Amino acid sequence: MAAAQAEAGGEPSGEPSGPAGPATGAVGAAGPAGNHREAAGAAEELSPPPLPGLRLVQQGAEAHVYRGLFLGRAAVAKLRVPKSYRHPALEERLSRRRMTQEARSLLRCRRAGIPAPAVYFVDYVTNSIYLEDIVDSVTVQDHIYSVQRSGNDTSSLQSLAEKMGELLARMHDEDIIHGDLTTANLLLRPPLEELDLVLIDFGLSFISGLPEDKGVDLYVLEKAFISTHPDTEVMFKALLKSYAATSKKSGPVIKKLDEVRLRGRKRSMIG
Repeated sequence: MAAAQAEAGGEPSGEPSGPAGPATGAVGAAGPAGNHREAAGAAEELSPPPLPGLRLVQQGAEAHVYRGLFLGRAAVAKLRVPKSYRHPALEERLSRRRMTQEARSLLRCRRAGIPAPAVYFVDYVTNSIYLEDIVDSVTVQDHIYSVQRSGNDTSSLQSLAEKMGELLARMHDEDIIHGDLTTANLLLRPPLEELDLVLIDFGLSFISGLPEDKGVDLYVLEKAFISTHPDTEVMFKALLKSYAATSKKSGPVIKKLDEVRLRGRKRSMIG
């Protein structure tokens, strides 16, 4: 969703000004082919974490994600992929900062009663973070696909959108900016009918009380809805209505969201 953030008017104020993901510095520095070579090289260099029952579940340009056991508990281990084009000192500083922000945001969520994985361990030597595994959960993205494909009544998606709005309002009221809100970064615990949501993947998160940052967070999610789930405009409107009704600070945030949308349309027209 880095493209949506760029379209909204640049990087959020709480983030450092360096490369922030595969869509921002990696392609520009080495080109698409160079980026693939770098990811392949990093894959060879990264050593998997020493977890019993370990298995790789996701291998991306930013991190490799494993499942296993951590002190007998189901865990997810996320190892950040080092960027060889960065100076080692800068790479170390950025990786440490990102992991610190992720752990801080997760802990802040849990202290506020916002569902998020528990942090088990942060290893700055190997640039890895060990988190609670939300067992048997499904992503909101997959759930929406499943309901739409089934051809059954989709009214449950309206209730899901309202729950999402409430959850994001609570997160923003704690001044937590997720930085990469998509339906793939929201989980549903079983049973799915209870709509028990969990926020995950705070790797681009930061702390900010600015309505601008919260508006951009919502704009990123809106762009994700448009690109991933066509014909869900009603669902996102229900999400925003629930957000506005739940958040104590929603007025300035919704106003900023409208401004960000306008900037995005202008950029699209200009090219």
